[in-house]
Amino acid sequence: MTVEDQNRGALEAEETRIRLAYARRGDLARLYSPFNPGALFMAQALERRVLALLKKHGCDDLAGKKILEVGCGTGHWLRQLVQWGANPENLFGVELLPGRVQEAKRLCGASVTILQGSGASLQFRDREFDLVLQSTVFSSILDQTTSRLVASEMLRVLKPTGFVLWYDFFVKNPRNPDVRGITKRDIRDLFPGCDVELERVTLAPPLSRTLARYSWTLCELLCRLPILCTHYLGIIQARAGSSAS
Repeated sequence: MTVEDQNRGALEAEETRIRLAYARRGDLARLYSPFNPGALFMAQALERRVLALLKKHGCDDLAGKKILEVGCGTGHWLRQLVQWGANPENLFGVELLPGRVQEAKRLCGASVTILQGSGASLQFRDREFDLVLQSTVFSSILDQTTSRLVASEMLRVLKPTGFVLWYDFFVKNPRNPDVRGITKRDIRDLFPGCDVELERVTLAPPLSRTLARYSWTLCELLCRLPILCTHYLGIIQARAGSSAS
């Protein structure tokens, strides 16, 4: 069996596992609803941090940017990008799960391109996108081969001057065996030849969900303590002249 055959087998097995894992989770809409104070706090706090990071890296004018989200789910971030000034015709999302693809198409409208497919085999040209983003995708992938294939594809379709926007959690969740925390070392291993800039964000969800209904101010204060934050937000960019670019 060739290495390519082994990789294909590992990818197929992992994608089957992911589909079954999400089917077991059922409908989590109430947990992430903006009418849930904890979910609203986390979403608004993250939005502020993402906007600040994009501005820091000269990406505060999104109108002319071609953007891809890998693992776009129901299209939350794609809709946010439209609100921030991105041109819907320049937005693309790839999602593995058919139900989420249909919901993303419904919510995002016809101008945003939503495709069903694997992040490990993107149907785009090399160096096509100014920005490629992922939000809590890699923590749902347990197979290392699949993770490497997805990361490699993200870099392949990225312009040399572009960057990956990363958001994912780094802590282990002992109550959920279908996910894993992604550490700084993991991220750097996934994107060799790249500069990786990360910051801790997002107050631990159990704290946010418990406290936000009582005190928004307390959540804001606790969110400033990195030790209580569970996710990394960051920028990944290929170094000039590296094989990644």
